[in-house]
Amino acid sequence: MSVVDESSRPSQARRPLLDVSGVAATYQNAIVALACVSLTIGEGEIVALLGANGAGKTTTLRAISQLLAAQRGQVTHGSITFAGTSMHKLGPADVVALGLAQVLENRRCFPTLTVEENLIVGALGGGRRRSVGAGLARIYRYFPRLADKRRVPAGLCSGGEQQMTAIGRALMANPRLLLLDEPTIGLAPLVANELFAFLRTLQRDERVTVLVAEQNATLALRYADRAYVLEHGTTVLEGSAAALRERDDIKHFYLGLETERRGRYAEPRVYRAS
Repeated sequence: MSVVDESSRPSQARRPLLDVSGVAATYQNAIVALACVSLTIGEGEIVALLGANGAGKTTTLRAISQLLAAQRGQVTHGSITFAGTSMHKLGPADVVALGLAQVLENRRCFPTLTVEENLIVGALGGGRRRSVGAGLARIYRYFPRLADKRRVPAGLCSGGEQQMTAIGRALMANPRLLLLDEPTIGLAPLVANELFAFLRTLQRDERVTVLVAEQNATLALRYADRAYVLEHGTTVLEGSAAALRERDDIKHFYLGLETERRGRYAEPRVYRAS
């Protein structure tokens, strides 16, 4: 397990866009949510963040996007660097201006605003007021279903349409890095597959980098380039998606195979898939 898989490293052609090093975090100065999370993402990659409920996936994304304070949380140790800039003293608006956008868990659309109004909010929040028309055309090209629902209040749309709206709203800011927190929760399998296929299209067409926290490891590893596994707020495993799909421990822990042999990683250290 300790053999380094060179394919798990960001390609030399992909300069590192995000570096999270030894990050620890607490809530209310008492609840330890992250103990030691480290990950690196190369520009243009799709990277999956895997782990069970409570492993620290959401907190990791909040730490990266500087949203911990809104939940009475804080980073207590480690560093986060995005596009060569330390995130330590930045606020959420500064992060968006740098080119990072997050799609929160459970979609979080504005239910009384129409689909199009939700999308426009993303452009305004990202300082893209002058390119709203072009941004809308781009989102409707990716999600034709939203063009048909543009005048419908988001709260009356299906779960899949709301997720498309939430992702479209984030893309209206033209981010370099898109963070997604459990995007397939509550979605039908077909819609979930369409969503991940779209992420691949976005990566191919626009070179947008994606970090997606996902419990559906089977689906995530099918579309991601690489993946990290968290347990108890610690990075315990990393590797290429292809290598992780073939590991017996990943099959036992996260892919629903031979469930009677499920357990836990014993050591809080990072292993690389061989």
